[in-house]
Amino acid sequence: MTCEACNTIPPVVSEGYQAKGEYITLSGLKTYVTGPATAKKGLFCLYDVFGFAPQTLQGADLLSQALNALVILPDVLAGRYAQGSWFHEPIETGPEVEKTKGEFMAYALDFVPWAAKCDEVIKDAKSKWSDVESWGAYGLCWGGKVTALSSAKDTHFKASGQVHPGRLMKADAEAITIPHIVLASMHEPAEVVAEYKEVIEGEGKKGVVETYPTSVHGWMGARADLKEGTEELKEYIRGYNELAKFFSEHL
Repeated sequence: MTCEACNTIPPVVSEGYQAKGEYITLSGLKTYVTGPATAKKGLFCLYDVFGFAPQTLQGADLLSQALNALVILPDVLAGRYAQGSWFHEPIETGPEVEKTKGEFMAYALDFVPWAAKCDEVIKDAKSKWSDVESWGAYGLCWGGKVTALSSAKDTHFKASGQVHPGRLMKADAEAITIPHIVLASMHEPAEVVAEYKEVIEGEGKKGVVETYPTSVHGWMGARADLKEGTEELKEYIRGYNELAKFFSEHL
């Protein structure tokens, strides 16, 4: 259901979420698609390095319902994801683990080719869903960095954003040419978040930068703890409502 008055998201499911969309192949990639095919608004979502997490899929569904938008989430990393055991207790260690982790980081963190790949995907999406009149994009962590790079001159998007962003750089902010939102966690470097804010907010600008001071990196994606009554669930809801409000204003 879409809230016509304020574009708020529907209730969040705390456990056992069943995704509402379907998987198709787009640009040769497995792609999660949710929302009406005849929508006038479209959102291009880039996950974090953990791939198709239930929390990320639920976020896409929530935005689709709030905005009456088509939302697509392509498997840009092609099934090759980071493993939770590399980062969370008990942390997996050993030479083979470090080798695999190092190879993945080299694969994932060369950002420019990923932005080029996303350019291919969104071109195909615009052709496939010709009813969509304006496209936006948002990314989580790794996906946020790629989204920022895809928001510069000649972008396909009308507005974009990143949540608990990875590898923030002032230079990326300076190159962004469209309204852009950044929702940072307590773990992003405060000085770089402040630089982003200086660049994209202010008089005559349409950017938004906000820090969620009680939220961990990943609170809107794969690391989200959505147990009923938790502060993290509350902030997950607030974050997706903030994205919905931003995109309702700029798409």
